[in-house]
Amino acid sequence: MINIGINPVAFTLGAISVRWYGIMVALAIVVLVLWALWQVKRGANVSYDTVFAAALVGIPSGIIISRLLHVIDGWEYYRQNLGQIIGAEGLTIYGAVLGAALGIWIYSKFSKFQFGYLADLLAPGIILAQAIGRVGCTINGCCYGIATSLPWGFAYTHPDSFAPLGKAIHPTQVYEIIFCLIVFGVLFKLRGRLKPEGSLFLIYLSLYSLWRIGIDFLREGTYFLFDLHQAQVIAIIVLAITIPMLAYRRTRWVKAESHTESLD
Repeated sequence: MINIGINPVAFTLGAISVRWYGIMVALAIVVLVLWALWQVKRGANVSYDTVFAAALVGIPSGIIISRLLHVIDGWEYYRQNLGQIIGAEGLTIYGAVLGAALGIWIYSKFSKFQFGYLADLLAPGIILAQAIGRVGCTINGCCYGIATSLPWGFAYTHPDSFAPLGKAIHPTQVYEIIFCLIVFGVLFKLRGRLKPEGSLFLIYLSLYSLWRIGIDFLREGTYFLFDLHQAQVIAIIVLAITIPMLAYRRTRWVKAESHTESLD
């Protein structure tokens, strides 16, 4: 058993407590934007203005949908505490990714860039950002696993932790960090090798959805539907969409292409 006694609160500003979770989520967003800007610098077929505009749309839409899914999942609590519905204490990965994707897709309809191309460009950066965000979850003690007797089980000891104190649990946050880094390597290698555009993003969604269906059996949480967590239900829906899309679009392996500049 590994004891985790880190204070989840990084510092306080008066009555405001700034948790490591929030810091890591902010860092994850910064890393994703920097990833996109790096791709542009390397010659990606998209402009800096498009990246910044997509960020201005995707970040708030991701936060809103992320919060919405969290509130829906915890409605038994929030219906008795309506004043806490608006806040940033609870967010969901799926809400952040799908909400941001939806916002950017809508924006793409009014702009000059191809959503599928940009989504493929961002896919490795998204999964890397998720790994960083899970570091915050690890310190915070949220998204924790069920009880375990394995020697690498985590036991949180700090009273501000969200995890049950002194109880050995599966470090599901760490499991996901490892998974995300592996998928990052896979997506990094697949860049520019799949057609049509948008295929890499669909593969990212499919891989992460398969992972969430499995890992959530080791995570504590409330049942949402059919004895499954909300994330598992969403993952099944996502897979029911992405797998047929990959087949219908005839996703195929092509020779790696170099990026070219564009004046979009």
